Amino acid sequence: MSKILIIEDDRDIADLISIHMKDNGHEAEMVHDGKEGLFKAMEQVHDLIILDLKLPGMDGLEICQMLRMEKIDTPIIMLTSKSEEIDKVLGLEIGADDYMTKPFSLRELVARVKSVLRRGKSHKEPIASSGQIIEFENFYLDVSKRIVKSYEHKQELSPKEFDMLVLLASNPGKTYSRSDLLNQVWGVDFEGFEHTVNSHINRLRSKIEKKMNEPEFILTTWGVGYKFKDN
Repeated sequence: MSKILIIEDDRDIADLISIHMKDNGHEAEMVHDGKEGLFKAMEQVHDLIILDLKLPGMDGLEICQMLRMEKIDTPIIMLTSKSEEIDKVLGLEIGADDYMTKPFSLRELVARVKSVLRRGKSHKEPIASSGQIIEFENFYLDVSKRIVKSYEHKQELSPKEFDMLVLLASNPGKTYSRSDLLNQVWGVDFEGFEHTVNSHINRLRSKIEKKMNEPEFILTTWGVGYKFKDN
């Protein structure tokens, strides 16, 4: 049984989601205020958070961002009443795992929940083997301890940045297109959001490279995508 936290201020929508989650064998807890939702998400362990974008007290983007800053990598499905691309892009870039635009089908939400939970369980075993240590000159990655060092400095990465780095570093020399990286790291084909990959690559480079304009580790394969340097 998975434990799901629903942070949604519309009580009717929250009730419907809760009923469908319980009907599918999950345990559901509802919160209707952003600040209380953040407290619950940080205080307790959940398998999934269903998070509305617009909330009283604190909005969903702030909650998502603060959870990721605190290294809480619980999968998040973000709900938005807007269809504007910027909301989806921001949600993905700060660490949401999926999104749905209101009004949505409850059957589709249940399917998305199953998919995200399945990916979440698989992500507990990283792309590299859990005990693997990846080392290059000026670069060190301990997968199980989630330690990244470059040029002898420890780097703090978001969950998605870490997953992307593990994928690339585990397969040095292999080029991944932006679409490949979206599918591998986010687990869903977010068509039209390839620039989200660019943003994560730029942040990764800003953290692990000595010179962003002359990267040593994360290289660009022009016209195709990105790869990790090959010995």
